[in-house]
Amino acid sequence: MSDVYVVGIDMIKFQKAGTTKSVADLGARAALMALDDAGLRIQQMEALYCGNLYQASAMVGQRILQEIGQTGIPVVNTSNACATGATAFREAWMAIKAGVFDVVLAVGVEQMGAGLLGGGGAGKGIPREGLLGSATMPAVFAEAGMEHARKYGTTFEQFAKVSVKNHHHSTMNPKAMYQIETPLETVMNAEMIAYPNTKLMCSVNVDGSAAAVLCSERKAKELGLMKRAVRVKASVLTSDPWQERNLVMPDVNTCTRLASKKAYEMAGIGPEDVNLVELHDCFATAEILHYENLFLCGEGEAGRMIDTGATALGGKVPVNVSGGLLSKGHPLGATGIANIYEVSTHLRGEAGQRQVPDAKIGLTHVIGLGSACAIHVLEKVA
Repeated sequence: MSDVYVVGIDMIKFQKAGTTKSVADLGARAALMALDDAGLRIQQMEALYCGNLYQASAMVGQRILQEIGQTGIPVVNTSNACATGATAFREAWMAIKAGVFDVVLAVGVEQMGAGLLGGGGAGKGIPREGLLGSATMPAVFAEAGMEHARKYGTTFEQFAKVSVKNHHHSTMNPKAMYQIETPLETVMNAEMIAYPNTKLMCSVNVDGSAAAVLCSERKAKELGLMKRAVRVKASVLTSDPWQERNLVMPDVNTCTRLASKKAYEMAGIGPEDVNLVELHDCFATAEILHYENLFLCGEGEAGRMIDTGATALGGKVPVNVSGGLLSKGHPLGATGIANIYEVSTHLRGEAGQRQVPDAKIGLTHVIGLGSACAIHVLEKVA
């Protein structure tokens, strides 16, 4: 089976939710940018994989082709919670890996609304609303953070430091929605959304899109695209396995741990080999949890990891140098490919002021409760 390479990738600057023209226009912009980055045309694409959540019934992939060129290629639309874009990317990767296609386009796009993600309405099974207070995402990840604090003594200040770090990183990323410093006191004193997550510890609803051109090794060499190519060393998608647990508290850890193990095995590396990570910091508490879920540190050591600066730019394993979802923004269907864009940019040595020096291996991670987790391991080629 052929190795698969990212030969073109880009993302738009994420924008305030509700301010963009249409979801098709939004996706088309990133698609054209990725094609330009590869120096290729839509006529050379053999398939399109499109990730979108909120407008999924509208056949968004086909509508994007109406904007940039209807060539008759197959279109696959995916919807997989916050892992939607990464799932579209993985489907594109699998098609090339299987030898079905040589060069394909993957697009992630989302127009977001205002308000909290999730909802507390009654559903089948045990209702969380009333038992724990809310099924909205801020509350779910607040609960998970407090459970970590109960077990390991993680503090409000340690959770807040994640936001300070990621907002600082965002000042070096011109494509982030917000590019502002937020000192620790500012973060901790901001409006409380769901303890311990203040408003500045919650991801930003934005409109956004990102796209990637993926290529087989043979085709990349034929087209002369290996110089800036990034190898996809692993692509893993998991869901929650059945286990005995307290069903009134959502499990935000297991599918990431399962995906991490599979990804490291597929890539033939360990967590100690990773030079940078873009992980799913939908809330500051989530980033702390995922340090351990991705095995970047030992059980209960995540608070100390943020204290020592190990995950800041210049640290042992920089995390969310893009500014993360806390600053860059979180357009659900686009996030997975946007994370891959960030890591690919560093592996190409093109990240400018925020460049992670000598980056050779990067990892991206997204999780959608419900459940889905996608992890990709990327490697510098040249």
